[in-house]
Amino acid sequence: MITVHNLTYTYQKATQPAVKGIDFTVEPGEIFGFLGPSGAGKSTTQKILIGLLKHYQGSIRVMDRELNQWQSDYYEHIGVSFELPNHYLKLTALENLHYFRSLYRGPSEDPQALLALVGLEQDGHTPVGQFSKGMQMRLNVVRALMHRPRLVFLDEPTSGLDPVNAQRIKELIRQQQANGTTFFLTTHNMHTADELCDRVAFLVDGTIKLIDSPRTLKLQHGKRSVQVEYLSNGQRECCEFALDGLGQDHAFFELLQQYPVETIHTQETTLEQIFIQATGRSLQ
Repeated sequence: MITVHNLTYTYQKATQPAVKGIDFTVEPGEIFGFLGPSGAGKSTTQKILIGLLKHYQGSIRVMDRELNQWQSDYYEHIGVSFELPNHYLKLTALENLHYFRSLYRGPSEDPQALLALVGLEQDGHTPVGQFSKGMQMRLNVVRALMHRPRLVFLDEPTSGLDPVNAQRIKELIRQQQANGTTFFLTTHNMHTADELCDRVAFLVDGTIKLIDSPRTLKLQHGKRSVQVEYLSNGQRECCEFALDGLGQDHAFFELLQQYPVETIHTQETTLEQIFIQATGRSLQ
């Protein structure tokens, strides 16, 4: 779906490139996470891919065509949800969706049905200026899906959302993926990326440090041990056992038989810990 080779971009009057010769691919139907702290180059890369920034160096192919060869028809095939909501505030939610729907030539979704997908079905006739940021973010996401794009760019899709609505957006993304849609997701929220992404790229200072699936990264960087919390004489105790050979570890089985066990956990690492380890940088 996307092939990027040696992509470099320098803003006017800048002394250093914001993006420094990066390479990556995004497969059809994949949710690809572009992760990193503010200023890492995530938004710059996304703006290049959606055509807002020109004059880049390197090669970008999207849907089997060089990006600089696409014309306005490109936007018939892609959807974009920015981190900051951008609607006509004096128009209602439905008026906004009907307006944006009119800009596309191909088939589109029913605006009222889209609102129902994100819990806004009762708010269609409310001016968007009266929406909270979270409501506007949900409207952003469905607007990006309205014309049934093959490729969707999402920038911090769960920003400003409470846990219930964040989960609703994640489920919507998974449903769209099941229908064949490809997603390019930029975020610094490692928990969201871990839940959603098939693969992630760690970006810092304009360069990519790692690309792989969250599961593979956690297995590679995690500690191969099991931690058991149990009660002994009314006190909570903790003991750790090697994961390799656990089935033949007599001390492990003796503990399970002799004491009330409260928790058992493999010592997996997190994407955030891997990011810090791989880049030497925090996400802040």
